[in-house]
Amino acid sequence: MQEVARLAAVSNQFGTQGGYVFLGGGNTSYKNAEFLFIKPSGTTLANIREDQFVKVRRESLRRVFSETMPACPWEREAKVKALMAAAVEPAGSGRASVEAPVHEVIEYAYVVHLHPTLVNGMTCARQGAKTAAKLFPEALWIEYTDPGYTLSTVVKTRLDAAKAERGSQPKVFFLGNHGVFVGADTLEEIQTIYANLMTTLEKAYTEAGVPTDFQPGEPDAATFLAAAPALRTLLAEDGKRVVVTVPGNYPVAPGPLSPDHVVYAKSFSYAGEFTAAALAAFQAERGYLPKVLNVPGKAVFCVGSTRKDAVAAAVAAADAALVLQLTQAFGGPRYLADAEWGFIENWEVESYRRQIAASGGGAKRLADRVCVVTGAAQGFGLGIAEELAANGAHIVVADLNLAGAQATADGLNARFGENRATAVAVNIAQEDSVAAMVARVVRDFGGLDVLVANAGVLKAGSVKEMTLKDWQFVTDVNYTGYFLCVKHVAPVLAAQTAAGGDWCDIVQINSKSGLEGSNKNGAYAGSKFGTIGLTQSFAKELVADRVKVNSICPGNYFGGPLWSDPERGLFRQYLDTGKVPGAKTIDDVRRFYEEKVPMARGCDPKDVATAILYCVEQKYETGQAIPVTGGQVMLS
Repeated sequence: MQEVARLAAVSNQFGTQGGYVFLGGGNTSYKNAEFLFIKPSGTTLANIREDQFVKVRRESLRRVFSETMPACPWEREAKVKALMAAAVEPAGSGRASVEAPVHEVIEYAYVVHLHPTLVNGMTCARQGAKTAAKLFPEALWIEYTDPGYTLSTVVKTRLDAAKAERGSQPKVFFLGNHGVFVGADTLEEIQTIYANLMTTLEKAYTEAGVPTDFQPGEPDAATFLAAAPALRTLLAEDGKRVVVTVPGNYPVAPGPLSPDHVVYAKSFSYAGEFTAAALAAFQAERGYLPKVLNVPGKAVFCVGSTRKDAVAAAVAAADAALVLQLTQAFGGPRYLADAEWGFIENWEVESYRRQIAASGGGAKRLADRVCVVTGAAQGFGLGIAEELAANGAHIVVADLNLAGAQATADGLNARFGENRATAVAVNIAQEDSVAAMVARVVRDFGGLDVLVANAGVLKAGSVKEMTLKDWQFVTDVNYTGYFLCVKHVAPVLAAQTAAGGDWCDIVQINSKSGLEGSNKNGAYAGSKFGTIGLTQSFAKELVADRVKVNSICPGNYFGGPLWSDPERGLFRQYLDTGKVPGAKTIDDVRRFYEEKVPMARGCDPKDVATAILYCVEQKYETGQAIPVTGGQVMLS
């Protein structure tokens, strides 16, 4: 339908244009004589497609206003939910937004309900109604009302009264502490109205001397490095460490300003000691552990079961901070009353919205564990990152090649969901770079559960001819780089486990060359033999911190670029130099090396990932070097 297609396009524009909505909030609809087409719960304006709008029979939907409703608010909401579900066509094709009855009573064909931050600076202010009457005299102001059935009946009553007085419904009405509705018979008029709203409010804030931008300060690194890892465990959900992100340093809103802030960041933040007893006391008082914590003047911490949830809490907290700032233009903030925020926290519909927004993780083997994989922009590292993400892990793609790391992270997010992976630059042979990488991981995730120390280099050559520079290059990356990564990661892991919870893991990707010597490849084999010694030593030391340390020794990854690159890969080099007697093609060279493996193939990233999963899940193994060679190298 052309009208719905156009609505989808305009919805996308408002959803992606800064300042109109956050975290997929807001709602849009189109209605004709028979049907209302409305955005479903849990869908974002930024991405909604024409075919996703829920089709609701208007005659059936209007039963919400004609049927007798229970006195109990929760029973009433349940009945409204059932009536709305029965109005959807075809049955079971989607869950219409809880606002559908509100959209139904607006007489215009198109309705766009948004939560612009500039608007909420007025609607969440003590003088909001007075200001709206002055700036927008044609608009209607409706004091804060509980969403759902109550809101729909209040809106209907107020619109009916306004129409009786004016002859037609107003095209704009503001909701105290909750955004604005705009209705019109064309989308072009709605866009014009919103543009005028924003221009008028911009002018009002300028005249009041209140800035309309939000500029959080940088968090204090010492503060978040010390606190975030322990918070991951102290705030654990069902025994699983949470993700803690540190978006900056700014004054946090001390109370709830709008329903969307409550949904994503809870009603109240926490500022106090980061101890188990203090956090338990907060939970006993509020009924939940905090989603936003603040060390005033130092750092803000935002929490979620996944990074997506933690980022959502951070977005909501930042929006609330800006709204708080804007309310100063209109008499200061008007926080939600106890009954108002209590209704939101206990409302099933908002629980459903959060559930839909968070769906997609599943009960996987590494569900939402934070895994840092070094050298993950290509080769084994890339394949390992993909396999761990497929098993539910959050992935930090750490690589010297930041562009390649970002491409890997983007690919993982596209396949496994938003905020599943991030990228960070690191040169593991340089201590400052490693320290900066770990600090970035702590700021983004609060810490990590698994370090996969995969980054490494290979320079082959005879001991008679290899330069000291080449020898040191291999040793610096493969041996010293492993040491530096463990040095800077170990304190973070120890801080997490000191607060309780599961063990953490360090898994080094070694090589079959760490189990037996390699002809004319002494620098590489020596570094790999040496790192097995490091693994055993680190394992003995870090077991006291409940950190397991193991190495995995894979065979050759024939499918990776080291071997298979058509121009520079080892198969090409060995063919061109005649290293394999009688070989006439690259396939001949490949078969020669595959025949060295009893299982007749090379090692793949999935084989290594399976061994990583074993290391993480096995609670009684540390300090081991695990061969994954298809039988080419066997321990004795």
